Amino acid sequence: METIIYEVRESVAEIALARAPANALDEPTLQKLLDALRRAAIDPEVRVVLLHSAIANRFCAGLDLKVLRDYGAQQLRGVLQKLYVDLFDVQFNLGKPSIAAVSGATRGGGMTVAVACDLVVASTAATFGYPEIDSGLLPAIHYVHLPRIVGRQRAFDLLFTGRTISAQDALELGLINRVVEEGHVLDAARQLAQTLASKPAETVRRGRAAFMSVIDQNYRRDIAAAVEQFCNVAAGEEARAGLAAFSGRRDPDRVRDSQAGSNELNA
Repeated sequence: METIIYEVRESVAEIALARAPANALDEPTLQKLLDALRRAAIDPEVRVVLLHSAIANRFCAGLDLKVLRDYGAQQLRGVLQKLYVDLFDVQFNLGKPSIAAVSGATRGGGMTVAVACDLVVASTAATFGYPEIDSGLLPAIHYVHLPRIVGRQRAFDLLFTGRTISAQDALELGLINRVVEEGHVLDAARQLAQTLASKPAETVRRGRAAFMSVIDQNYRRDIAAAVEQFCNVAAGEEARAGLAAFSGRRDPDRVRDSQAGSNELNA
């Protein structure tokens, strides 16, 4: 079964996340997503890219738990390279506007996928959050871009409480652009895509390139440091305990006690 679905509709490349049950991101899925974005970038018939989910009530759950539990340090860095660095590079050089249509739950790395797009349209039922802290992980990638979007104090609140926010909350914070009724998000995103597709293509391409250069602000350099922080914390006892607790819905403190002196993840 395909985990990424690609089709072109009326000059819009629609890329659908389709990895059941929650579009969790593993290395093959990330690679296919990057390939689809690159395909859209070089297609002269494509004027806009629209990213959405083929899974009902889910946009993207973030990194697959198996990646965090089972991958070695080098493998994990490879996955994070794709999610944080390569995804940014592809979006940066896309040459055409990108829109995320979000319906349902969006968490952690799924937030990275959504906000990497130029515009985010969400349904009233969409929810957003950065739950990494509860599993003993650092949402370090979001340290780079989130304060720039919502401000320092608001970013700290979201990242260190791990709380879930509604689409309306996300709109008020400036994380997303529009909220529409549940069941209409894809139609609204398609309408927005057609508005963008109707603009002069070369003007949009040049204008977007200038816009991306202005807002870059050493993002790529900062991302490298964030990846290193994430990997270092993911290898620690608290992360192993938190991930094991999440897998079995157990209390992290008891898991940590049971793992004392052990270097293996028991998940």
